[in-house]
Amino acid sequence: MTNRYRQDAAAAARSRLQDMARLRGLGMLPKDGDFFPSVHYPSITMYPPISEEAMFGGYEMPADGLVDIYVHIPFCRRRCVFCHYPSHYGAGDEEKDGYLTALEKEMDLLIARLGVRRLQARSILIGGGTPTDLSPLQLERFLKAFVARVEISPKVQFNYDVDPGTLVGPEGEHRLRLLRDYGVNRLTIGVQSLRDDLLRAMNRDHDAATARLSVANSLALGFKVNIEFIFGYPGQTLENWLDVVEEAIALNPDEIQLYRLKVIPYGDQRGAIERVRQLRPQDIPPVEEALTMKQAAIEVLRAHGYLENLRRVFTRDRANISKYAFNQCCMLFDQVGLGQTAFSSYRNRFALNTQSFDEYYARIAAGRLPVNRGLVRSLDDQMRWAIILPLKNYSLRRRHFQKVTGVALEASPFAARLQLLKEHGLVDETALEFRLTPLGAFFADEVVELFHARPYIPFAATNYEPGPLNPYELNPA
Repeated sequence: MTNRYRQDAAAAARSRLQDMARLRGLGMLPKDGDFFPSVHYPSITMYPPISEEAMFGGYEMPADGLVDIYVHIPFCRRRCVFCHYPSHYGAGDEEKDGYLTALEKEMDLLIARLGVRRLQARSILIGGGTPTDLSPLQLERFLKAFVARVEISPKVQFNYDVDPGTLVGPEGEHRLRLLRDYGVNRLTIGVQSLRDDLLRAMNRDHDAATARLSVANSLALGFKVNIEFIFGYPGQTLENWLDVVEEAIALNPDEIQLYRLKVIPYGDQRGAIERVRQLRPQDIPPVEEALTMKQAAIEVLRAHGYLENLRRVFTRDRANISKYAFNQCCMLFDQVGLGQTAFSSYRNRFALNTQSFDEYYARIAAGRLPVNRGLVRSLDDQMRWAIILPLKNYSLRRRHFQKVTGVALEASPFAARLQLLKEHGLVDETALEFRLTPLGAFFADEVVELFHARPYIPFAATNYEPGPLNPYELNPA
């Protein structure tokens, strides 16, 4: 990239800092610049205990019988500094075999609870952890058990989250061929960076050369490939971040996904990055630098034909986005989760499996599903959920909101709030829908946090300036 090209991208990025100052003054952004993602509503760290009976009481399967399916395989070779999810590090084959046995039984228990013969997949995501941190023999065992219990049409997008180190060498090629043979057609490769110094700082189990080779191997075998990167990480600068973005584009993946570093735990484990900030706060790039990195990357990606077709997801062809993510966050379809710490998102309720390995095994052994937290949503919760996820990720459609809530959007308590966001240049409105503007999309998490009920606002009231976009003022007790 020419110096002039980089200068233009950086200049566009710095203009966002003026927007940040304005929105902070209006009360929308926290004073300290901290960040908490609106991935679910409520966030997964905020759910109360629930029993299996209460969770499924009154629930009926969708009329078409289709569900999106998530399976969690919680094994990793190392603990990444930035990760907030519990996992088992360096587990042996005996532990992994025991988990697969429990997972197979959980699938049977859920199928019985839902009253179906097999699960019918609309889309599939196998995540973790590192779901390819299984030997080829164990991987084939899992895939064989899964497809025996799940009806998968040839058109279903079957996603697998993978680590680069598990896709190289003879064993890596064996894994890739197994995945392809069992119908997997899309891989999300957790690259995170293409700089060896940063990968070491993250405690990743691969280097940049391995990451590049894993992408090439996957594309050569015909998979659709998504690669993920973190920005705002200690040691990153605008220059070395843009080097990584340009190299990522040169790898020619179908999708590039960007995540801002999350320091506050958003999962069931306190990531080591939180300790890094406590001990060496100066190592974490200031919010101004992180947001400059974000906008500059958007500019570079756009110049190469990659557009943000789902929030934080950049593709040249919108068909290459994750159908699983779109179905869950935009269509609000029923999604079932299997495995330790997995979540299920149903049309009017949400469930989390236990984060404890011991409790997971004990419940399965007792013939019980491992659900231990969740919520059957009230109408107020349902309306907020039906605004937050679609608006953040794609668009809030009037007809769809009414379908999932029974309330017309213009008659809801949140109609005036949408107009307020429109007045401040954060959303656009048509006869059919509301969409975030480019400014609103850039601050998407914070925009939709204005719809959080008070108990679920991520930061204390003292961390916001008074103003028309203050989430506490918009959500009185």
